[in-house]
Amino acid sequence: MRTMIRRTREDLLAQRARLLAEVHMTHDELQRRAESYTLSARELSVWHTIEGIDRLLAGDR
Repeated sequence: MRTMIRRTREDLLAQRARLLAEVHMTHDELQRRAESYTLSARELSVWHTIEGIDRLLAGDR
């Protein structure tokens, strides 16, 4: 059986901010580094999570 996790828009925005703070980068910095393939494994994991959060937030409009 699958488990569904429900998150509010505010929860997602807070998680996104925490992740960016963890890697000490802005979204733009992280995106630029992702596009140039210069992220560490941890930073890449954060990037993928933020991409997912951004997709969820875009669908919430």
